[in-house]
Amino acid sequence: MSEILGLGHDVVDVDAFSQQWHDPSSTIRKLFSVRELRQCTMRAALKHDEEALHAAARWAGKESVIKAWSEAIAGGTFPYSIESVPWNQIEILDDSYGRPRVVLAAAVEEKLVSSLEDASSLQQSATYGWHVSLSHDGGIASAAALLSRA
Repeated sequence: MSEILGLGHDVVDVDAFSQQWHDPSSTIRKLFSVRELRQCTMRAALKHDEEALHAAARWAGKESVIKAWSEAIAGGTFPYSIESVPWNQIEILDDSYGRPRVVLAAAVEEKLVSSLEDASSLQQSATYGWHVSLSHDGGIASAAALLSRA
């Protein structure tokens, strides 16, 4: 049985996000990995809708991951400032069945484990897992992320 360490939720206004997505002077695409960008393009082609819609849901997923992580280390020190979060290294990627998954770059994963150990939420031998759900309807994209210990 697993233990919930943290839960995060976020919503994104798709129209506002889409404006940024299509603005050539915006740097929002740099917050996504190449794999995420490719999956957003593929998903939009498959669904016959906007790439920005799928990116907005993934953005909500990334924000949810940060919120769940922050909750898990309540009382501890979060290893990033809002300006230094390596957003493109916190990926929300679909698996081969189209289900979203959280994939952290090795350096980010090391910081996660270290911060959980420092906050006494996770012993060195413990393992953790992410669960993420993305949705969009009308003008809203939403995501929830859950961090658990196995």
